[in-house]
Amino acid sequence: MTPPSPDAIQILQRLIAFDTTNPPGNEAACVGFIHDLLSQSGIPSTLLAHDSARPNLIARLPGRDEGPPFLMYGHVDCVAFAGQAWTCPPLSGEIRDGFIWGRGALDMKGGVAMMLAAMLRAKAEGLQPPGDVIFAALADEEDGGDAGARFLVREHPDQFRDVRYAIGEFGGFTMALGGKTLYPIMVAEKRMCWLKATFRGRGGHGSMPVRGGAMARLALALLRLDRRRLPVHITPAATVMLNGIGDSVGGAAGLALRLLLKPGLTDFLLNAMGEQLRLFDPLLHNTVSPTGLQASDKINVIPSEISVSLDGRLLPGQTPEQLLVELRAILGNEVEVEIVRSDPGPAEPDMGLFPVLAGVLKAADPAGIPVALLLSGVTDARFFSTLGIQTYGFTPMQLPPDFRFTEVIHAADERIPVDAVAFGADAIYRLLQRLPCE
Repeated sequence: MTPPSPDAIQILQRLIAFDTTNPPGNEAACVGFIHDLLSQSGIPSTLLAHDSARPNLIARLPGRDEGPPFLMYGHVDCVAFAGQAWTCPPLSGEIRDGFIWGRGALDMKGGVAMMLAAMLRAKAEGLQPPGDVIFAALADEEDGGDAGARFLVREHPDQFRDVRYAIGEFGGFTMALGGKTLYPIMVAEKRMCWLKATFRGRGGHGSMPVRGGAMARLALALLRLDRRRLPVHITPAATVMLNGIGDSVGGAAGLALRLLLKPGLTDFLLNAMGEQLRLFDPLLHNTVSPTGLQASDKINVIPSEISVSLDGRLLPGQTPEQLLVELRAILGNEVEVEIVRSDPGPAEPDMGLFPVLAGVLKAADPAGIPVALLLSGVTDARFFSTLGIQTYGFTPMQLPPDFRFTEVIHAADERIPVDAVAFGADAIYRLLQRLPCE
């Protein structure tokens, strides 16, 4: 007799116990556990890897051949926890105070556990959606995705043939705003565009100060970047998001959100309301954040060349070339700016599955209001978009009003409410029941 499948909570506890800190990742044992779990339930899976220590898993639950395949995916690697002070050991998966504690609980082993539990339940209950359900456990998301989603899309695109819609991180969680409970569902994300800016000037011995050298030019440039935003861009994704949230919240707060979509008022409102609207600032501009510095390696040498790493993020539809033009308008032409890496991203979201996702959440919480979300970060969705796949961030969670989950992702004491894991697994299963035929 086949033993009952573990639930999402048990699965998450097991996933957390695997140290998949990236780098180096070492996702093999964790992915092997998932492979065995699926195999025991009669769901075959395939391991695909550029590096055997960093495999990706793809499993398929057959459908009725009445619709396209549907993809669920999540990454099992996570960021480091060394040097952080944790209440519970970061690889314990301990349940305490109604939370499951551990690195990856939110980002994103929790989401992987929800998807796995939903797929195992579908198999156990004999659910046959219109099309096949594909589940992918991915490596390397936290370090660029080269060994994970990027590898699969480039080397094994046939695994995703005819897929139109997918769910991944990050969305479907509760957000309290204006006395309402919103459920933002990610429909689009910004693009990654890493840059390097190089400043040159007279160098020399540290005992002979240089005025106006490379260091001074760098300092002035950083000050200009700190004081000036890049130009406003109103994208379709931001329009859907801000109108949706504004209409849901209503009143003065809702009006302010809708007025952000007026380019002549955008920066004025952001300056006037400060922290209240900080979340929306990067959703209306391309952004550049200085993150690293390469200069002299000796304290007594004034460098003649300094480079600063810039983490650039592009709005949907914007190009790296457009970002360079905007940057030069602030930094001037004396600075050499080059593109280090730029990953793809769709220009406009395909909202075709959004009503189904919203319906699942409304059924689970009739008082909740699903809204579209433009994400300021990047996920593996950017790679799947090159195959024409629209990803929705959909790992549903009902969170306590005072729980600021964005402050514990990648930080000490990362944790997720036990009830939220069960809620998300059930919501994803309900989604599999509602997948459309077309």
